[in-house]
This record gives sequence, structure tokens and C-alpha cells, in this order.
Amino acid sequence: MMNPTPCVMSLEPGSYYFCACGRSANLPFCDGTHQGGGVEPFAVDIAEPQTVAICACRHSANRPFCDGTHKSLTAE
Repeated sequence: MMNPTPCVMSLEPGSYYFCACGRSANLPFCDGTHQGGGVEPFAVDIAEPQTVAICACRHSANRPFCDGTHKSLTAE
């Protein structure tokens, strides 16, 4: 299994949609590639400017946000 680190970014207030299927060409953001696949993006409303860490390993219990799970994964 891979051990990708989170995508850390600064976000301004607004609504964001983060990819849940892993197929977006614009990761970590959703580009609609999931359509028809039964997976919906993570919708997040940001109320004030903040820096976030978006999960890239797809194992966080707090998706789309990173909870550090990637640190316990081993690389294949």
C-alpha cells in the first residue's frame, strides 16, 4: 500500500468538493469523474480562511481531512 502524504492548502471561505473516488484529474478537488459510480464527493463549507490538510491515503476516519493515518501505512 502506498503512503501518500496529505495535500496541505490554504482555503478561503466558500464551498468546496473534494474527490472521494480517487479518479479526479484535479485532485484533491472533485471534477465530476465519479458520476455514475455510486461515490459522491465530500462537500465542505469553509467559514473563515484556514489551512487544511486533505487526506491523500484514503484511510482517514475524518475524510476529507487528514487524521495522520498515513503515518501508520506501509509502502509496498
